[in-house]
Amino acid sequence: MAKKEKIKICFPITSRIHYARQKILLDLLKKNPRVDLQLIVAGSVLLEKYSEKFLPAMKEDGFEIHDALYNIIEGGNHITMARTAGLTALEFASSLYKLNPDVVLIRGDRYELLPIAMVAAYLNKTIAHIEGGDVTGTIDESVRHAISKLAHMHFVTNEDSRGRLIRMGENPKFVFNVGSPDVEFASRSNKKIDTSFLAKVGVGHDIDFSKPYMMSMLHPVTTEEDNRKHMELALKAVDDINLQTIWFWPNSDAGTSEMAKAIRVYRELGILKNNNIKFVTDVLPEDFMALLKKARVMIGNSSTGIKECSYLGVPVVNIGTRQQGRLRGPNVLDVPYSHKAIKLGIEKQLAHGSYKSSNIYFKANTSKKMVEILTKISAPAQKIFHNA
Repeated sequence: MAKKEKIKICFPITSRIHYARQKILLDLLKKNPRVDLQLIVAGSVLLEKYSEKFLPAMKEDGFEIHDALYNIIEGGNHITMARTAGLTALEFASSLYKLNPDVVLIRGDRYELLPIAMVAAYLNKTIAHIEGGDVTGTIDESVRHAISKLAHMHFVTNEDSRGRLIRMGENPKFVFNVGSPDVEFASRSNKKIDTSFLAKVGVGHDIDFSKPYMMSMLHPVTTEEDNRKHMELALKAVDDINLQTIWFWPNSDAGTSEMAKAIRVYRELGILKNNNIKFVTDVLPEDFMALLKKARVMIGNSSTGIKECSYLGVPVVNIGTRQQGRLRGPNVLDVPYSHKAIKLGIEKQLAHGSYKSSNIYFKANTSKKMVEILTKISAPAQKIFHNA
């Protein structure tokens, strides 16, 4: 009997979190004798401020990059975001046609992933979607649901999301609750903080790791117009707390220019009275996780506060609407865009301290289960709406 050919699985990486949070999965796919893993890098990871560390780290981890697509139109506003989506469709149509994968594995809800799912569908590729079914109340949710309706297989992180996809007409046979790869990575990461590495990246206050510190990740909300004001409110509240803080730069969605300007104005004009914030563009996944585990509080609107921090028990002050509706643990305190509310929220979480670990997003061997499903189960090329 002829030996069955390998399954070609293509994983697009358009944001640094796609690699950071899927490292275990990608490593298992790379090592599986039945899989030919194809990696396409594009989007913000090829911008100079991110690629300096990102691409060398991928190669050092033993991953081969099969294509690099420069699809980002910079500007950080709605028109550049929309035009980037169009360019992404053109670039990925050519790349996916050339690589000819059997499966296109798409993670999450970023705006540039929807055009990838669209061209994969038109090329008759099987689409497997990670993290479908979540709700957040922003444009990301619409993008996520749209990708789910194009996808043939679904890897959800919780039972609520599984039920939601089934109600959306997805076949239960192809909706798998495997838990969160993000949380699996957090559960396995055991690197200690390298006290010297953070001094080499970013600008601002040098963090003394023998003393308490907080972390902040505040990203733009593309359906809102006051992103700069939101950043200013958060900066002022954190500054008033007067506890050293590692502040990560906002992602590249529409609104990022206004948020970045707020950071620069506060930093360069000396508005921050306590001057104890370190502003960082990016760090490698293992270093980020080491920092997160020791943080007294996580502040902002990143899904990291909802998912990884739930398992780690890190107190979270979640600001605004970006994670609205997402399943959350008791470690998350939701506050509005208000200087007073953010400050009081931080004080409350600092006083509370660590929370008990939650398993709402955690399942053992998440990535191993995903690989087993990808290599053993085939979904029909033509989707049919499933009436539950």
